[in-house]
Amino acid sequence: MNIAITLLGYLSLGAAAGTMAGLFGVGGGLIIVPVLVFAFNLQGVAPEVAMHLAVGTSLATIVVTGASSTLGHYRKGSIHRPWFMALLPGLMLGAIGGVFIAGNLSGTVLGTLFGVFVLLLAAKMTLGLKPKPGSIAPGKPAMVVAGGVVGAVSALFGIGGGAMTVPWLSRCGATMTQAVGTSAACGLPIALVGALTFIVVGWGNPLLPAWSTGFVLWPAFFGIILASVPFARVGVKLAHVLSARVLRLSFALLLAVVGLRFVLG
Repeated sequence: MNIAITLLGYLSLGAAAGTMAGLFGVGGGLIIVPVLVFAFNLQGVAPEVAMHLAVGTSLATIVVTGASSTLGHYRKGSIHRPWFMALLPGLMLGAIGGVFIAGNLSGTVLGTLFGVFVLLLAAKMTLGLKPKPGSIAPGKPAMVVAGGVVGAVSALFGIGGGAMTVPWLSRCGATMTQAVGTSAACGLPIALVGALTFIVVGWGNPLLPAWSTGFVLWPAFFGIILASVPFARVGVKLAHVLSARVLRLSFALLLAVVGLRFVLG
């Protein structure tokens, strides 16, 4: 009965996360991580592992949602394969490095860093800053370095990396369609490698709750996956009712509240 009630709770969280992701047009990580931390606190999960468990579980869910998104973009021909392949080594190495950095940080420090990152995104959205389009793609070494940075930051905070990959690809000369499609493809290896590494890093931690494998909690994973995808469509429908400016400022406000909550504790 307890596991059934717990799964029902995660289904509700997945529905909320999916709706907000569809409404605001962002990857689920920025929504899922704070929602999971809140849920874990209510359940009495040890604060030493709650943040790591939220990030690892978020990355695991992105593997599924990212695969679906990548397939859709692939079918539409919006993935720039040479750029994706140039970024791939850095993405994978960066994801591994990001997880090991997270593993060596306390839950409090990791949460504070997540809050600062979210506040920076909120400021960017409030100011309406957009990537400057470019026309010359950098060489392979620069792409590997860029991939490493994106992979590390994404794995550290449990996100797909679109907030960084799209601006970078736009500067490289990609159209917005190419940038979004290629960014979606980049999120898949980050999430897969990051989630697997979080499982390894957290393996055997005595503070983890039941039904965990390393820093991935399976009831949360399945609940979010089952509910977030269909409810994302609900969010998309709601998004067409509001203006783009209202959506942008509303999401910036939400991010600011979340960021302050993590920074101030």
